[in-house]
Amino acid sequence: MQVLADRVRTEGKKIGLVPTMGYLHEGHLSLLRAARKASDLLVMSLFVNPTQFGPHEDYATYPRDFERDLDLASSEGTDIVFAPTAAEIYPAGYTTWVEVAGLSDKLCGKSRPGHFRGVTTVVTKLFNIVKPHVAFFGQKDAQQAIIIRRMVQDLNMDVNIEVLPTVREADGLALSSRNVYLNDRERQAALVLNRALKAAQELVQSGERSSAVILSKMSELIGQEPLVVVDYIAITDPLTLEDLEKIDSKALIALAAKVGKTRLIDNCMVDL
Repeated sequence: MQVLADRVRTEGKKIGLVPTMGYLHEGHLSLLRAARKASDLLVMSLFVNPTQFGPHEDYATYPRDFERDLDLASSEGTDIVFAPTAAEIYPAGYTTWVEVAGLSDKLCGKSRPGHFRGVTTVVTKLFNIVKPHVAFFGQKDAQQAIIIRRMVQDLNMDVNIEVLPTVREADGLALSSRNVYLNDRERQAALVLNRALKAAQELVQSGERSSAVILSKMSELIGQEPLVVVDYIAITDPLTLEDLEKIDSKALIALAAKVGKTRLIDNCMVDL
């Protein structure tokens, strides 16, 4: 992969990368389409990264379908699927980690300690191996995108980061590979997450600026679904992830919750 990337760069061609953990859905495919338009060589990485899963999380059971992923990637014009093994990415004796301090222990980082260290380490390695000019991520993983942008800035990495809008089902549920875990009742209950975000946006549009008022309304709405247990709901600065008492310009409204046994995340941005 590195030798090929060097040759492509020498030829003056542009490399686009879409990092994935596989089990592709329409959200991934939207990234591939955007990357296809922006790249001469489109690379999709396919790697279920063990270091971003906690000891009691779903690494072993994370949905995988390699052949289906290859077919879907090919249908979107992907040139290369880079699918290393865990032993290749983390060989025996591996000891080096990349961590974005401050941002990584907020929101999802509170309940998933070490998660973002795993993310930033593997993304750094993918950037060094694939050598992309541009890499594409989804807004659904807003905190991840914010952290990766900060890492790229702080470490002077020569790659542009593009973040594309969240892709949703017709009923508003954000697409996620983990949605496959949901049974019919849980899937219906999960719709309350997007309804809560929409309620927050409507409050802002009607002139509400108090985070406490907006968060209270969101909590009340989600509390009506007994199958949904909130991990966090937050209104934060979209660069620092610090909590905002009032919304006066841009804000990230983010939440995470367990629906049954499945942890889901969602968010929206508001900009005054």
